Amino acid sequence: MTAMIMHSPRQAFDEFSLQPSPRHWRPHALAAALAVALHAGVLALLVAGWSVEPPAAEQPAVLRTQLVMLPPAPQAPEPVPALVEPAPTPAPPEPVLAAPVEPVKPAVDPQLQARKLEQAALARKRVEDKKREQLAEQQRERQENQQRSREAEQQRLAQEQAQQQQRAEQTRLAAERARQQAAAQVAADSRQYLPLSKEAPDYPQRALDKHIEGDCTVEYSVNPQGKVENPKVLDGCHPLFIRPSLAAANTFRYQPRIVDGQAVAVPAVRNTFHYRIK
Repeated sequence: MTAMIMHSPRQAFDEFSLQPSPRHWRPHALAAALAVALHAGVLALLVAGWSVEPPAAEQPAVLRTQLVMLPPAPQAPEPVPALVEPAPTPAPPEPVLAAPVEPVKPAVDPQLQARKLEQAALARKRVEDKKREQLAEQQRERQENQQRSREAEQQRLAQEQAQQQQRAEQTRLAAERARQQAAAQVAADSRQYLPLSKEAPDYPQRALDKHIEGDCTVEYSVNPQGKVENPKVLDGCHPLFIRPSLAAANTFRYQPRIVDGQAVAVPAVRNTFHYRIK
């Protein structure tokens, strides 16, 4: 880098004059000697292999821009002309009202006060009496309702009992009629095959000796001719009474049963023999 030193024209004329002064020559000789020494040192370094590294390249500066859209500026509203309000009409003065004069309360009469208290007590007593009467009436109504409910229940039970008795009576009458009809039928049947002859059985001697008594029932059929067929002894007959009972049943004779004009057999006819010692 070379520096240029500018001098005034007068000084330059003095420096390059043919007769320089020793005062100005000495600084120039020193500078020249220093420059020669500096160049000699650089040359020696170059000969010795010293190399000057190039300076690092500086990064170029980058300028970045960004587009920003600004909203439009709001427009000022147009001025509205102010309405001129009419001057208010002064209100009429309010009339001054005089303060009300309180009437003078008469003095309280003790008798009147006592009469009022007595009337209030009587009114309270009438209200209480009325409430008691209402409660008594409600209680009486409840009791009457309960009584009517009990009477209705008793009446219902009595009706059910009467109906049950009536049904039982009807059942009894129906059974009685059925029994009478059966008896009439049996009587009619027995009239149709009435026994014509029945001989008593002989009392067994061995039973007499042992004082044995008893009953023996024999079941048999009556044929259209009125004779006994297939006699047999039912349970409960003593063995000593079986033979004489069967022998006696075989001797029985009956009037034949007539159905539609024809004689028919009658099954399951029973006869009980009673053996008693007199």
